[in-house]
Amino acid sequence: MSNSPLRVTVWHEHVHEQTSKVVKDLYPDGMHGAMKAGIEEYLGQTVTVQTALLEQPEHGLTDEVLANTDVLTWWGHAAHDKVDDEIVNKVHQRVLEGMGIVILHSGHYSKIFQKLMGTTCSLRWREAGEKERLWVMKPGHPITDGIDGEFFEIKDTEMYGEFFDIPDPDETVLISWFEGGEIFRSCCTWDRGKGKVVYFRPGHETFPIYYQKEVRQVLANCVAYAAPKSSAPVRLTADQIRPSLETIEGDHQADESLHEHQYKEAGK
Repeated sequence: MSNSPLRVTVWHEHVHEQTSKVVKDLYPDGMHGAMKAGIEEYLGQTVTVQTALLEQPEHGLTDEVLANTDVLTWWGHAAHDKVDDEIVNKVHQRVLEGMGIVILHSGHYSKIFQKLMGTTCSLRWREAGEKERLWVMKPGHPITDGIDGEFFEIKDTEMYGEFFDIPDPDETVLISWFEGGEIFRSCCTWDRGKGKVVYFRPGHETFPIYYQKEVRQVLANCVAYAAPKSSAPVRLTADQIRPSLETIEGDHQADESLHEHQYKEAGK
């Protein structure tokens, strides 16, 4: 891979800051500003970070932006239905091609996460300002690099609880326990095509969670972990192979009319 800085785009719906004084006062530069600062704080000159917002043309995710993004982070909550399906499809395609994506907090209900998971991504929740203890399930994993001890805590947060309707993760890196008694798979990873998908739970809008050092550290680690690892090409279509690599004995004649739809889909 190139030694050039990792190109990161922080995507944020940027709704609560414009409708809630509490959120605006807590995040005067937007939640995306705090996330961007956290990634830059821990990854330094190894990254270049830009932001993209729902309110911008094409939600800030133009073809040019996506083509020049190695890792995309995604925070959404109140406006999942406002995200254009065409943009979702473009982001999905880029993930299959190798772009990493980090889904944050309430982004579990985003169109892109549901498309990548193929499930409802539903869960249980409660906003009571309770303590969360995040247990490290994979010591030595790149995502928990820099976290001292077996767990870290968030003083006040929104609870997310099981059952979390997601496919079995390739890796479960963090599991949360909440003061009210629930548990939750708070950091999970999957491979989709050539791309890596990471879900990281903390980040409710009315708590100063994106200022906490451990959260910023893990967020930055998630970004680094999701970075493309290979420049090898990937095949995303079901191509017919003609001729075969080896001689096939026999005289079977395929009915090509049965495959005309596939030729059209492939542009042939």
